[in-house]
Amino acid sequence: MTKIAIIRITGQHGLNERLKTTLKLLNLHKKNTCVVVPNTKEIQGMIKVIKDLVTWGEITEKTLFSLIEKRGRIRGNKPITKEYIKEKTKLEYAQFIKELEEDKKKIKDVEGLKPFFRLLPPKGGFERKGTKKHFSVGGVLGYRKEKINDLIQKML
Repeated sequence: MTKIAIIRITGQHGLNERLKTTLKLLNLHKKNTCVVVPNTKEIQGMIKVIKDLVTWGEITEKTLFSLIEKRGRIRGNKPITKEYIKEKTKLEYAQFIKELEEDKKKIKDVEGLKPFFRLLPPKGGFERKGTKKHFSVGGVLGYRKEKINDLIQKML
């Protein structure tokens, strides 16, 4: 099953309760926060509700690996280290990432691993038309297929 990366683009101001609840359920609490979720019917329904606040697309294994390596955090806002993964799961780091890709339950094996990634604003800025237009017309919001990987690389 493919994984989807969802990045929140807008802030909190002026959102109704339904939008706030959906963002909260997806762990998208703040602007420039990213989550990686499986591509299921339920997730697609949630994305449909918040489509004007986020951008999303299919994430590659290489991008997921660099996202966890550079922006993954554990309790206390400490970065994930290879020693920590080895100690908590008895797996090598690369093997842990591969199994994480296959089975979402592996996240629960690492105690205190945060289910979201805090990203920086993109180097070079967002697309030409800004944060209020959809990707199909030159903005940032909406579905962007594999180009989400380019945006994540700019935000790491």
